[in-house]
Amino acid sequence: MNSPTLSPMPAPAIPLENSSPKRAHLMATAWRLFYRDGYRVVGIDTILAEAGVAKMTLYNHFPSKEDLIVAVLEKRDLEIRAGLHAAVEAAGRSPNRRLLGVFDWLDAWFASDDFKGCAFIRALSEYPEPDHPIHRTAWRHKQAVTALLTELTAAAGAKNPATLAETLSLLIDGSIIAAHATGGTAPSTAARAAAASLLKLATA
Repeated sequence: MNSPTLSPMPAPAIPLENSSPKRAHLMATAWRLFYRDGYRVVGIDTILAEAGVAKMTLYNHFPSKEDLIVAVLEKRDLEIRAGLHAAVEAAGRSPNRRLLGVFDWLDAWFASDDFKGCAFIRALSEYPEPDHPIHRTAWRHKQAVTALLTELTAAAGAKNPATLAETLSLLIDGSIIAAHATGGTAPSTAARAAAASLLKLATA
């Protein structure tokens, strides 16, 4: 039996930029450095030198380096979820195609010049303590992606959408790590094919 077509999915709520130009500049600079080099290795002095601002300016906006990292990750979370939403909507009304749109987004991301792996996987690795604010922020992002996958797998008629969504989340994270290690889009292509097979089994 064919799955029904779907109405457009609501876009994630993305607030207007709540920042001064200096705050936005600091966040953009910090994001570039953190994403390229890691969170712990990049110090405040490096961020200030790259941004060309005084230390007091940074602390006027962010009480600590941890607060800056959390703000950068929260912004990245919104960007990724908006990108996933757009990819799902671009895939059309078919529930199966909408789910696979997530993997089309991965393919485009892996092919981009600025792909350097997952900022959230890195954050979870560098801050492994579950109660750490940075760990919690990164984990919330992972939960949000899994929640989206649960919604999409349920719409596609999976018998156990939550279980399938968890499996697809693992598939996505594995493909991100593989793409970061090897380069290219072969991991996203393989992940998409695996997702299609898993979906077929889950809806049989």
